[in-house]
Amino acid sequence: MTGYEMEELEERVILIGVAVRDGDDTEQSLKELQELASTAGAVTVGMVIQNREQVHPGTYIGKGKIEEVKEMAYQLQATGVICDDELSPAQLRNLEQELDLKVMDRTLIILDIFASRASTSEGKIQVELAQLKYRLARLVGLRSSLSRLGGGIGTRGPGEKKLEMDRRLIKNRIAQLNRELEEVKRHREVTRSKRSRQSTAVAAIVGYTNAGKSTMLNKLTGAGVLEEDKLFATLDPTTRVLELPSGQEILLTDTVGFIRKLPHHLIEAFRSTLEEAKYADVILHVVDASNPQMEQQMLVVYETLANLGVTDKTVITLFNKQDRLEEKETLRDRKADKVLFTSAKRGNGLEELKKVLEQFLDERQVLIERVYSYQEAGRIQLIRKYGRLLEEDYREEGIYVKAYVPMEIYGSVTP
Repeated sequence: MTGYEMEELEERVILIGVAVRDGDDTEQSLKELQELASTAGAVTVGMVIQNREQVHPGTYIGKGKIEEVKEMAYQLQATGVICDDELSPAQLRNLEQELDLKVMDRTLIILDIFASRASTSEGKIQVELAQLKYRLARLVGLRSSLSRLGGGIGTRGPGEKKLEMDRRLIKNRIAQLNRELEEVKRHREVTRSKRSRQSTAVAAIVGYTNAGKSTMLNKLTGAGVLEEDKLFATLDPTTRVLELPSGQEILLTDTVGFIRKLPHHLIEAFRSTLEEAKYADVILHVVDASNPQMEQQMLVVYETLANLGVTDKTVITLFNKQDRLEEKETLRDRKADKVLFTSAKRGNGLEELKKVLEQFLDERQVLIERVYSYQEAGRIQLIRKYGRLLEEDYREEGIYVKAYVPMEIYGSVTP
């Protein structure tokens, strides 16, 4: 073993949240933060909530609470704290000095999870870009905090070696990554325009993280995407073809899971990926019906979609994980055009979903009924590929066809 190798230390953390009004969901938010911390590899040893009129501008929590956390950290042998909101550079630095512990915030944890989950080059570019932008603003405060432990949360991805660059180098790296991301974006736009030229409809699968989106995609298309009962188990978008019972095809695209307080750096970096929903023809909103926070999670999804400019889309809400419900509940989504009850794990409700998608495709199509000369047989191939052939009859005067075709190819099949 060389002198440079370090054993990964177990991080024991205290979670800190600030409740600024009565009845807010700080407690639920901290429970989610505990799950995030666990996904990032930390053990939560304590939780602290401070009720304040507003977050302390200098130290996030007040003086008295800082002393309480200090004492708690000593008693529980905590190695760090995680705050439930994104800290300003001043808050990070001051809290670090006051507590003499490693200080992290929700954004850093989410970025850390993303860094460990990104597998495609695009995902890695996006994560590194978000991390560098986050770190650039906090260079001074983070330097002492991250040197406190060898490795650990906050050092994956670009990590400390990038952190040690000066601002100029980081800015150069950000500019380079932006250029690379623009290239990826152009490539994505070419793929999108190719799809629209081929008139293949696209359904974007969206939902709160861990709602069962990947399981849904796998069950419908046999995509083989990683499924884990963890937050952000899959990060990179996957697009697969789903063949419907009538032979029609629709593309299903999985998107990155949404979460409350999704860092703005990530929304910016992942905008091109998240915009898959913007360019889709229909939105499949997967909801974990067994989660007590279901209503709030649905709200977060709709708010995130609105921020991305995803409006006026057909939304099919799938109340998933029905296998976990003790009894069937009355579940509603007033923003959805259609509601289905599914268990992606067991395959329940998926045949009904296919029928609904088929109906959606039919509504976008035009019924044609005509006789083609034998010289025009090529047009029938187009109908077979992109439309739905209802009747085909070879007659003396030509080929009689009755079919549904998408509006986009209507002009190509009717001379």
